[in-house]
Amino acid sequence: MTSYDDARPSGCTPFEEELMNAMNRYADSAEAPDFDAPGIVRRTRRRRTAGIAAVAAALILAGGGTALATSVAGGSHSAPSRPAEAKNHDAATLLYGVDDGSDKPLPIDFYGWDLKGFKAYMAKTRMKLGTVSTRPVTGCRPNTILVVSPHTPRIVKSGYTINVVLCSR
Repeated sequence: MTSYDDARPSGCTPFEEELMNAMNRYADSAEAPDFDAPGIVRRTRRRRTAGIAAVAAALILAGGGTALATSVAGGSHSAPSRPAEAKNHDAATLLYGVDDGSDKPLPIDFYGWDLKGFKAYMAKTRMKLGTVSTRPVTGCRPNTILVVSPHTPRIVKSGYTINVVLCSR
């Protein structure tokens, strides 16, 4: 067994000296990698440009496909005509005044809701369902809400009675 008291002049054991020599030989023998930095930058830019061009082409084709589908279906370039109630959802929007101390009422757009969902919401907010009437309007789903009363800009709170007009066709 070797004693550490017999220290070498270099301060290293034979194992440590051999390890250092092996690491130095390895470090001196390995060649430095050769990077082509300008080539890497060119490839990256080329790939990025190709990717952007592919996305732009896909968006153009998707837009062209939408325009083609509209023209084949007999539609026009303008927005499809909808009933007056659909254009102005204010008639079906309720401003609910929350009693949590905030000054800002919560707008809820009930246009297109069915009566069952509306009744469930009324129960949660402790409001009462008033009269339910129907109106024949083209372009809406039957038995869905067209108008609530009172509606915006009036603010309602718990205990209010809300009247509803449903689509009949």
